[in-house]
Amino acid sequence: MPRSVNHVASRARRKRILKLTRGYFGARKNVWTVAKNTWEKGLTYAYRDRRTKKRNFRALWIQRINAAARMEGLSYSQLMGNLHKAGIEINRKVLADLAVNNPEAFKAIVDKVK
Repeated sequence: MPRSVNHVASRARRKRILKLTRGYFGARKNVWTVAKNTWEKGLTYAYRDRRTKKRNFRALWIQRINAAARMEGLSYSQLMGNLHKAGIEINRKVLADLAVNNPEAFKAIVDKVK
């Protein structure tokens, strides 16, 4: 008796991954093994870089806060230390946004903790 293979399911599985790799360069978009490996590697990059993105944004916020704080005569560490001593609970994301888009509000916060 011949071996029974479910071609419908395996073809659908391949089509699904080849559809996800549309737009890739060269064999990465249409050769099954290359496309599958590229797609799997892309998933690991996506997982890794979701965490890296958080680090990069925190670093950007700190740089923006530091630049704005130095214009007010404080360093970043002095500003953050004074904020914690004063009991002002404001995160770096909001503080950086204030420093860029609303300098008057940032100046008011700095004056309060000086």
